[in-house]
Amino acid sequence: MKTFSSLLLTAVLLASASSLQAQQKRVSPHETVSTVVDGSRVTISYGRPYSKDPKSGEVRKIWGGLVPYGKAWRMGADEATSLITQQPLMIGSTTIPAGAYTLYFVPNEDGTAKLAFSSALGAWGVPVNEKNDVARVDATKAAADKDFDQFAVSLEKNPAGGGVIKLSWEKTVYSVAFTVKK
Repeated sequence: MKTFSSLLLTAVLLASASSLQAQQKRVSPHETVSTVVDGSRVTISYGRPYSKDPKSGEVRKIWGGLVPYGKAWRMGADEATSLITQQPLMIGSTTIPAGAYTLYFVPNEDGTAKLAFSSALGAWGVPVNEKNDVARVDATKAAADKDFDQFAVSLEKNPAGGGVIKLSWEKTVYSVAFTVKK
């Protein structure tokens, strides 16, 4: 019960910070995705930028352009992307404790990438202070079955057990598999 109360308080504080930041001008639509994996709810809230520049309408270069290689990217638009998990998550041999986190992403030109979990909540998105990282985990890159004009995050159940966080944009999908630690 104490864990649930702590998570509820964290969610309320995060929502309050987000509503204050929303007073800054949002450029992109926002979405929240949530699913229950092995009895634990996982929720991600993020901005959904388009491939086209909102001011000029020109198609932007996403990977290696708008999303720089080798540098932290806010994983969306406007305020920082947030993740809330009711139970600890296992990603490979890394444990992400139950709680709320800011997510950001670091793609590299060679196709490797890291998904970072930060304890710094309530930021507008960039710059990122890496001293607040709780963990950085490897992401797997694959070609998408279709073209994504708008950045999308999905949470899916993994047929092998656990779940998968997927980041999709243009013709690329990055994924991070996780299990719920009991």
